[in-house]
Amino acid sequence: MEIDPQLVKQLREKTNAGFMDCKRALSETGGDLEKAETLLRTKGIASASKKSSRATKEGIVASYIHLQGKVGVLVEVNCETDFVAKNEGFRAFVKDITLHIAAAQPQYVSRDQVPAEIVAAERAIYSAQVKGKPENVIGKIVEGKLDKFYSTVCLLEQGFIKNPDQTIKELVASKIAEIGENIVIRRFTRYSVGEPIANESTPGSAAAE
Repeated sequence: MEIDPQLVKQLREKTNAGFMDCKRALSETGGDLEKAETLLRTKGIASASKKSSRATKEGIVASYIHLQGKVGVLVEVNCETDFVAKNEGFRAFVKDITLHIAAAQPQYVSRDQVPAEIVAAERAIYSAQVKGKPENVIGKIVEGKLDKFYSTVCLLEQGFIKNPDQTIKELVASKIAEIGENIVIRRFTRYSVGEPIANESTPGSAAAE
């Protein structure tokens, strides 16, 4: 079928995928923009998973200062080659990550970085909240609440501020599919004027490594 170039353009803007990939996805889904976007995301994640074991020893450290110097972000994002590290598309992606961290205030990169004692404390709270419910549903409810917690504090599980329907993990996957190299958000630190320092006061430092 003939694909409207405007649809291809819209899909490229939403997914950052290549022109031919967008055209092919639209052809496979009968010109349905939403289905084509879902298809590209699925393929992107599949492509990303194949590349996830590749070493990422290059990359950049980027910074962002927001709100008249009230909030600052440092992030390290790795890739496979220095060529990609210098690529404008890769650098624009990293800039988007710094903007997201400044706005969304994640505390960790991924859920495996959340300390076990914090997870245990959250689990205990959720278990107390559903006390008295049937045993066969308590576990599912608690796990659902934990997933919600992770989506709040873990960078990769947050909805991207520029497209809340897309998680940061999905954004990374789409960029991997576009560039053709493995990409890893290794660590970040977010500073906010007046916030307590973790080792001096209460927990809450938005540093992740």
